[in-house]
Amino acid sequence: MTPAFWKDRRVFVTGHTGFKGAWLVALLHHLGARVTGYALEPPTKPSLYQWAHLDELVVDKRADIRDLPRLRAVVQHAQSEIVVHLAAQSLVRASYRDPVRTYETNVIGTANILEAVHRERPHLAPRVALIVTTDKVYRHGDLDRPLREDDPLGGQADPYSTSKACAEMVATQYAQALGERCAILTARAGNVIGGGDFAEDRVLPDAVRAFSCGETLALRYPQAVRPWQHVLDPLTGYLTLCERSFGHAAEFNGAWNFGPGEAHEWSVEELVQEFARHWPGAAWQWQAGLHPPETHILRLDSSKARDRLDWQCRLPMEEALRWSADFYQAMARGADVRALMQQQIEDYLAKCESF
Repeated sequence: MTPAFWKDRRVFVTGHTGFKGAWLVALLHHLGARVTGYALEPPTKPSLYQWAHLDELVVDKRADIRDLPRLRAVVQHAQSEIVVHLAAQSLVRASYRDPVRTYETNVIGTANILEAVHRERPHLAPRVALIVTTDKVYRHGDLDRPLREDDPLGGQADPYSTSKACAEMVATQYAQALGERCAILTARAGNVIGGGDFAEDRVLPDAVRAFSCGETLALRYPQAVRPWQHVLDPLTGYLTLCERSFGHAAEFNGAWNFGPGEAHEWSVEELVQEFARHWPGAAWQWQAGLHPPETHILRLDSSKARDRLDWQCRLPMEEALRWSADFYQAMARGADVRALMQQQIEDYLAKCESF
């Protein structure tokens, strides 16, 4: 990323009140960007966005991504140059409970933000729209090789995965409609970790809730392997892609993987064991019984981002887990959460410069 590029750059972020969105707001603010956020109320209690008072750093608009007239009005007023679309129903188990809302949010919501970009006046329209999907969009998640951007889409039959695969196809259609007016990009990242995530049915937030209360963490699929990465790793990838594609739609349009290398492919059990080292007395056990199906192993081939964007994960797994544990524990002690985010962003960017 080039700080001079982001200074006073107008950026429109959907889903800015979520975990990943909160870190993106803090990172963009650090780079000097002017951010307009569009989202529902924070999806968790407690909320990283609220705890860090990030509403003070953005033009904060609370509305539903499914409300196209409202969305178009806010996009038109913001006159943003770059759009990053994070708003989503992002939990697999929740998608089974409410598949219709999942499809409405993830498919229609994506179509709405791209329609708002498409209908904006050409001289005021965004130049880049990045749609964040997931590594779960691929049809064959259990292949014994890393998945490439041109592998078949389709998800693993759960509503979340298939809705995100549909969002990818919506983005492809709008890329054709917009031509070189606006770069339409999709980003597929691995499982992110980091301080301040309080979502249900995610491993580290579940671990923090259990360990903080002296309870035993129950794991559904301890042997499942995922490409874990600290939240700042894919976020810097997203912003690097937006920067490079600005004014170069034909060269960068399409899908991009932002997954870590083989050293980050840990089982859930390995992840929890390492994280538990930072929590005295922490314990976990396998939760027997029937659970919604999940892919056993996911691997991404991110050589495209490495070769063309010079992007790779900067934080080793042990360090990413230590940063996460330190963050949660400092929050519990009443530390200034925004200052915590700022310090970790500064440390991360310094590490990037050393590569």
